[in-house]
Amino acid sequence: MTPSPLVRRAGAALIVFAALSWVPWAFSEYHTHVFVISLYYVILAIGWNLLAGYAGQFSLAHHTFAGIGAYTSALLVHHTHVPIVVGIVAGVLVAGAIGYFLGTLCLRMRAIYLALATWAFAESIRLLITVEYQFTRGDLGFRTPLLFDSPRPTPYYFVFLGLALAVGAATWWIVGSRVGMYLRAIRDDEEAAAVMGVDTFKWKRAAFVISAAFAAIAGGFQGHYIGLLSPTPMKFNEMAIVVIMVVVGGLRTFSGPVIGAIVIEVASELLRAWGEIRMVLFALLVVVVMRAYPAGLVGIIGALRVRLSARALRRARSAGRPAA
Repeated sequence: MTPSPLVRRAGAALIVFAALSWVPWAFSEYHTHVFVISLYYVILAIGWNLLAGYAGQFSLAHHTFAGIGAYTSALLVHHTHVPIVVGIVAGVLVAGAIGYFLGTLCLRMRAIYLALATWAFAESIRLLITVEYQFTRGDLGFRTPLLFDSPRPTPYYFVFLGLALAVGAATWWIVGSRVGMYLRAIRDDEEAAAVMGVDTFKWKRAAFVISAAFAAIAGGFQGHYIGLLSPTPMKFNEMAIVVIMVVVGGLRTFSGPVIGAIVIEVASELLRAWGEIRMVLFALLVVVVMRAYPAGLVGIIGALRVRLSARALRRARSAGRPAA
């Protein structure tokens, strides 16, 4: 009996989880922390790629939904003493509801107007959190309880690895389903999709809400890992780094955001002593990648694989034996 696609995806996720479980014991706690933050960005990058890469909606508020999820959970846990998991779920619901409302208002806009509207929303939320310091502590920082008793990164690595795999599997299912076909049709030609009977606004809003929920999941767990929230990560630099990760890894590809998030986060740590110059270097990298290989690192890896296969085939023929 052939297993269902859902079972196959779950099995593949479990295999990947088992294959990467050795990381905390092979590296120091500092490196494990870097991997945890990389997985946090993997979730953000996958969500934004679903919206921008597959649905063609260029939102600049994705990082804000991570902040909404984190602050909702932290404030709810602090004031009502509910379990942390309940706070995170509440943060996802709040972010999804706000995403639904914002999408309803903004998704009839096109291109630059959608980007500007979502950017204005993101800055408004950041400023609101900053000025309401009596409630949110503003730039002073809001302390959050940790998910585990220890701040050591090892248990959080497994949590974020599981979350990244779950979000990746969900996105894989969406992209491969009829919904994914609708989203790609909207991205390629929205008017033609509407003529063919696709409710373009409905599916754009659905992608917006799903990406907001993914970001809130990542933000909620990250807030209870770091233990301190501030509006600083809600600045535009955070959104820029997510865009850079997706573009460098490969926009409109499934594995591109994963590769890009890990590569850029590790590179950011290696270049930490360079300060804001890192962003200049990353911006130049985006220009180079978009000019030379618009498919990003995924395209480069694919091109290298084709070259290596062709070289192996030529060597097999020159040796007088059939290629495998």
